[in-house]
Amino acid sequence: MLPTGLPQGAVPRLERPGPLRERVYEALLELITTRALQPGQHLVESELAGHLGVSRQPVREALQRLNTEGWVDLRPAQGAFVHEPTEEEADQLLTVRTLLEAEAARLAALNADAKGVEVLCGIVEEGRTAVAADDVTRAVTLNAAFHAKVMELAGNAVLAELAAQVDRRVRWYYTPVAKLRGGTSWSEHSDLVDAIRERDDQKAGRLMREHTEHTRHSYHHRNEP
Repeated sequence: MLPTGLPQGAVPRLERPGPLRERVYEALLELITTRALQPGQHLVESELAGHLGVSRQPVREALQRLNTEGWVDLRPAQGAFVHEPTEEEADQLLTVRTLLEAEAARLAALNADAKGVEVLCGIVEEGRTAVAADDVTRAVTLNAAFHAKVMELAGNAVLAELAAQVDRRVRWYYTPVAKLRGGTSWSEHSDLVDAIRERDDQKAGRLMREHTEHTRHSYHHRNEP
């Protein structure tokens, strides 16, 4: 176990050649998003470099970029730390997510074809299996896949571009509540798929709005007994 708190083998060594700087950035961002690196955790360049099998330079560059994007805080004379989101930051992000996702669901109900609905059904079944197996990591990944597919079926490129900008942060906030939401979240997904299949755009938009609001509420109450 490294002082970074990452178990040995949690991240594969990065292969070369290729854009190493970008690979290191993506690896660190994924570790933050999945909370393998926890909010507030101290990030030591040499330890991360050793874990990833690279020199300290691309790690330093990645941390500077992550700092610019708000994922990492660089503190003078202290070093780098995973950013600790405030409740206000989370609320603002999840509120915007609700607006984008509700519109995507509405449009998906108008534009989705049978094949697209079938894909959504498959993701729901996989999600339920992941919850039953208590596989939180898999459930979070499938949740993101479900919402991404709804966004794709909406058929609005501008909406999809905006949603992509917040997707990583949505996963970041969703991870600590995934177990709390559990099977309820996937039941809501299933109801949404039914509305899309029935081409009921108003119902689909309403269900997605309620679904994302449930997630926002769960995040704010995640530490309550």
